[in-house]
Amino acid sequence: MKNKLLQRFLCKTEDTGRFIVQSKITGITYFVEPIDHGKPDKLWGDLDPATKKLTGDYGNTRRGAIKKEDSLISKENGFRNISTFKGSPLGEIDRRDREYETLYNP
Repeated sequence: MKNKLLQRFLCKTEDTGRFIVQSKITGITYFVEPIDHGKPDKLWGDLDPATKKLTGDYGNTRRGAIKKEDSLISKENGFRNISTFKGSPLGEIDRRDREYETLYNP
């Protein structure tokens, strides 16, 4: 993995939700990007209790997910075994890691 891509992947993870997990069993590194499947853009921020007005509009930041077109996980960036799924990313990582361990370390 190119260092530049790795830095970009880990940049602003609190906004993007991107994270990396490395298995202590198999040594495989898993890159995770939560995908936002078309939720409408919403205004959100802090509600001023006195005026009841929205202040500090954060717009689309800190959503914890990215839009599919902003994904860094692609064949062009050197990734293999790319897939999307519903449910817990950590549960899917555990399932894949156990499958790999069974196939390659019987």
